[in-house]
Amino acid sequence: MTRLGAAPAAGDLDAAERMGLDELRAVQLERLQSTLKHAYEHVPHYRDAFDRAGIKPAGCRSLADLADFPFTTKADLRDNYPFGMFAVPKRDVRRIHASSGTTGRPTVVGYTERDLDTWADLIARSIRAAGGRPGDTVHIAYGYGLFTGGLGAHYGAERLGCTVVPMSGGMTPRQVQLIHDFEPSIIMVTPSYMLALVDEFERQGLDPRESSLRIGIFGAEPWTEAMRAEIEERLNLHAVDIYGLSEVMGPGVAQECVETKDGLHIWEDHFYPEVVDPVTGAVLPDGEPGELVFTSLTKQALPIVRYRTRDLTTLLPGTARPAFRRMARITGRSDDLIILRGVNVFPTQLEEVLLGTEGLAPHFQLVLTRDGRLDAMAIRVEARADCTADRRAAAAAEVAAAVKDRVGVSVSVEVIDPDTLERSVGKLQRVVDRR
Repeated sequence: MTRLGAAPAAGDLDAAERMGLDELRAVQLERLQSTLKHAYEHVPHYRDAFDRAGIKPAGCRSLADLADFPFTTKADLRDNYPFGMFAVPKRDVRRIHASSGTTGRPTVVGYTERDLDTWADLIARSIRAAGGRPGDTVHIAYGYGLFTGGLGAHYGAERLGCTVVPMSGGMTPRQVQLIHDFEPSIIMVTPSYMLALVDEFERQGLDPRESSLRIGIFGAEPWTEAMRAEIEERLNLHAVDIYGLSEVMGPGVAQECVETKDGLHIWEDHFYPEVVDPVTGAVLPDGEPGELVFTSLTKQALPIVRYRTRDLTTLLPGTARPAFRRMARITGRSDDLIILRGVNVFPTQLEEVLLGTEGLAPHFQLVLTRDGRLDAMAIRVEARADCTADRRAAAAAEVAAAVKDRVGVSVSVEVIDPDTLERSVGKLQRVVDRR
């Protein structure tokens, strides 16, 4: 069992974090009404969508009235490419980010100077909630560029008063060398790439548990409690979750507090969350799982109304920050759902099985094929360096049996050599669909 040092105590909370629930709800309603008006008056898409739904901004007299307004989807952003969703003149936009666009046109987001200030403040709040303090050195291995992760983390860490190592992604041996030489106390990176860095520590003959790192802030992809345990055990640090998406702002929409590690507190003074039924779109009560929907409350350049994230989670009461609701760890995405012979399967379910199997590394890929009319899934998973041939065969059989028992589908399992699968430095691509 890992023996971590005590979690850092909560630092000085800002005024919003100290708000009572009634005060927070009043702030949310005022900001929501302003956002709806701003979007309707300055974004033709929202004016048309609201008019088609027969609703005006003035129709929002309570937070519950938000359910009467139409959703925004990624397709809406792509249909208005590049700047059709902006609510301010382009001359007032200070930065533009965009998605990769690998499945079509990229989604483009813009930020005014005030938007960038808000973003930096929220990342600073998030790092502080994770246990970071002014004077800490933060190693940032999220990608820089159009991806929001690197620059978002960078300016937020500086806003908190930290020293930043802007490493970006890739060059894995160099990453480990600089962590060893510069001695950062915090790392911000995807959890899958963190495990690749751990492997590199060991290849270089370094004990990752002896590194200077004491806090890891991990996001940009779903990860499990089993992966948290793996990271904390191998690195002897506190592993906490951060959440965000570019369409809503970027990282820093929600943050797990290190003193509780019980889900991500949503910064509700800037983002209003709903959870809806993924099929019907009906709003679900807190405590029921469904698809996460966000409405921005303070964004100027790109106000977003009821954006369907496709992320699956549950809204829970606040703990470390009582007024702010928590979102449970993302269990998957509604568009990542694999339906295999009538059974719903998420990659995170399979990850939990693999991480609990002796001899297997946390690097795997799911390959979907079709034999006649029947779909099939093969799991390709790397062995750990010390895994013998006999253990590989036994592990493959154990995984196949566990998946059948826990998930309800039959799969084939191939245990492959270490370092065979391509390592991800951005969002992890788990599924290869050859059907």
